[in-house]
Amino acid sequence: MLRRLCAAMTVAALTTALTACSGESGDDFAGSTDGEHVARFVQQPWADLVVETRIAMQILDRLGYRTSTQEVSVPLAAEALATGQADAYLGNWWPSQQETFQPVLDEGRAEVAGTLLTGTEYAPAVPGAVATQLGVASLADLDAHADAFGREILGIEPGAPGNATIQEAIKADAYGLGDWKLTASSTEAMLAEVDRRTRQNRPVVFLGWSPHWMTVEWDLTFLQDPEKVWPGAGEIRVLTRSGLGDTDANLRRFLSQITVDTATASRWIDQVDKEKQDPADIAAAWITDNQDTVRAWLAGVTTTDGNPAEQVLAS
Repeated sequence: MLRRLCAAMTVAALTTALTACSGESGDDFAGSTDGEHVARFVQQPWADLVVETRIAMQILDRLGYRTSTQEVSVPLAAEALATGQADAYLGNWWPSQQETFQPVLDEGRAEVAGTLLTGTEYAPAVPGAVATQLGVASLADLDAHADAFGREILGIEPGAPGNATIQEAIKADAYGLGDWKLTASSTEAMLAEVDRRTRQNRPVVFLGWSPHWMTVEWDLTFLQDPEKVWPGAGEIRVLTRSGLGDTDANLRRFLSQITVDTATASRWIDQVDKEKQDPADIAAAWITDNQDTVRAWLAGVTTTDGNPAEQVLAS
């Protein structure tokens, strides 16, 4: 009974989250699959992911699809794909999200469509000045400077797998971190706090990743992990709901062919976070300026009317 109740609560929470916000070109998302040629995305408020999703949606809009996106936590993104309430997710950092997504992948309730980006980093980090000042290069170095760091690691949104890994390390007293704490907040708030402490010459350790402007801004040192408690990250993958290739092979083909390099992703993050540009405007300008790349994404893809997708690029 308790298990069924928890499952019902999870589905209810997911439905509420998916209904709470509407996408760029579809106000009736809410997990609906009524009609054909629907592309429903889920995302987190990560600047590069938001822009990537907007680009995919704008291209699909031109092909005749009805698109939408919902902002949900990472666990709810996995649940949305697993229950068929979403079609695609462009932000599967791997292997850092493995604990969240591996069960639904193993059960065949979601599928890997392709690899969007390779060469990522994702781990606790310190600004380069802090690494030099305190001689910190590894997670094993932190506890010797516990007072300087206030025994605190800054994290991102509650529910993020990276936060969970840090909490598990603290619980297990890995590297002597048992009396430390994780402070979770939004990505934007975490970065603002890192900037504030850095300007005050105060040591800070936080959840960092690349591609991102933070790596250059603060000359980041990603901390080594000799005890292998941290899964790290090597790529970002595109996931789809199970069976999308059977119900819409055209959409799955397009999603499987989306690729982005780290320099481009970093530039999008700059534009959103620092220049405060609208992700939809960034997406539209990028599509116009990168027709060859978009054409490669559309190889073998058609409009919903069955015409070659390349015909819509100039429209």
